[in-house]
Amino acid sequence: MRSRAPLVVTVALALASVECSTSMMAAPRPGVLAAAAAAGAQPATSDKTPARPREERGQPVTVDSDKMERFGKESLVVFTGNVVARQNSSVQYADRMEVYLDEKGDRILRTVSTGNVRIITKDCRTGTAQRAEYHDLEQRVVLIGNARVWQEDNVVSGESIVIYLSQDRSVAEGGKQGRVKGIFYPRDANKDGTTTASKPAASCAN
Repeated sequence: MRSRAPLVVTVALALASVECSTSMMAAPRPGVLAAAAAAGAQPATSDKTPARPREERGQPVTVDSDKMERFGKESLVVFTGNVVARQNSSVQYADRMEVYLDEKGDRILRTVSTGNVRIITKDCRTGTAQRAEYHDLEQRVVLIGNARVWQEDNVVSGESIVIYLSQDRSVAEGGKQGRVKGIFYPRDANKDGTTTASKPAASCAN
């Protein structure tokens, strides 16, 4: 049995498709891959983050999956089966990803990922949860269900972790499974005043 070659399409073309094995190139508006775990492994601050570089915002989002379904009335595209979404060296894995578009299909408004959700950013921060939601208008990422974000040995975990991208702020909440837990390792001061991590950082592979 011959394997089917992946199909590369834009979001607009995806709306004209019904079902296929796919590798979708979407409009690069959502920054969920680049920032989903950005605030989870560090103490929150009140300073606003600078705008993402133009070259980062212009990078396409490519989604690979075993199956894609389009629901025109709902402006919804659903990817299922070993979903892998990549953007600018960041990657997200899930069993299922729902992509909600505007009426014209030109912009991604919201994404919902479920099942073995794992996010790795280009700066080696990793987040896991049972469910991940990204809301573009609010610039908000929500990790739900045994949420955990870490970088090197620093870890924050809770029932949910909400990340406000434009505010450089994150909120972790506990639940029935337990309270919020954070583990932060101190950095060693060098003679020249700079700091280094107490343990060497392992290279991240995505």
